[in-house]
Amino acid sequence: MTDARMTPIGSPAAGALLMCVGVASLSVNDAIAKTLTATYSPLQILFLRNAIALPFAIALAWATGGAGALRSHRPAAHVVRGALWIVATLLFFTSISRMGLAEATALAFVAPLFITALSALLLAEPVGWRRWLAVLAGFVGVLIVVRPGAETFRPVSLLPVATAFVYAFLMIGARWLDPRESVWTLLLYLTGAAALLSGMVVPFVWIPLRAQDLWLFGAIAVFGTAGMTMMTQAFRLAPAAVVAPLDYTALIWATLLGWLIWREIPDAPAVLGAAVIVASGGFVLWREHRLRG
Repeated sequence: MTDARMTPIGSPAAGALLMCVGVASLSVNDAIAKTLTATYSPLQILFLRNAIALPFAIALAWATGGAGALRSHRPAAHVVRGALWIVATLLFFTSISRMGLAEATALAFVAPLFITALSALLLAEPVGWRRWLAVLAGFVGVLIVVRPGAETFRPVSLLPVATAFVYAFLMIGARWLDPRESVWTLLLYLTGAAALLSGMVVPFVWIPLRAQDLWLFGAIAVFGTAGMTMMTQAFRLAPAAVVAPLDYTALIWATLLGWLIWREIPDAPAVLGAAVIVASGGFVLWREHRLRG
């Protein structure tokens, strides 16, 4: 998902294609991160991904907005959002190091439900009974996947839910940003803030890089940056109602990659819970579009 506030320019087919490719790229990004967590800490992976991607983010912002895109009117807001981005990413990378990629991805998709609930509680935005029911249904889906109290319950399965919760604050934090700043400036400062803040503490967990892993770190930066760029551009080309639901195609890629690389197969409750989460989140997106349209 993206927090960009953009006006579509009427290319829904191109926007949908970019969204699907962008989501697939981020799914590959997550699969590479899961592979790297076998050797490196999530913090080191996060730092190197952002540090490698930062020059590309600078070049992209410069190419699209000139020197003005490199300046921020509210740098402190970007630092706070960068910290939230670090926490969310660390939680998710830790979760996928210990559980299935598809299961973790499904649980992280409660983020739109958290955003809806927090918008009502913190921003006093009106949320009707239909969306509150959808939020409740989504959390029922979480319980189906997590199965608290059952013998199969694992505390690590709460990490993707915590990821979604922190991510919701990150998205709501877009309200702190200056509306004059372009989406490319937001992407640049989010990447830069994450690289800077994680760089301050990464020496404490640093493990020397193995030569055979260098291409993986390059790949995670490329796929992560490309995915975010394509998803951002998708929201510029097509209405949010068209492209936002396509974010859920990540479940297909996560399931496929999990099976191909680690032979992970979600069980029946996980599939059922994921379906409930997706349906609830999809309804929230549809309802918000209908009310705003």
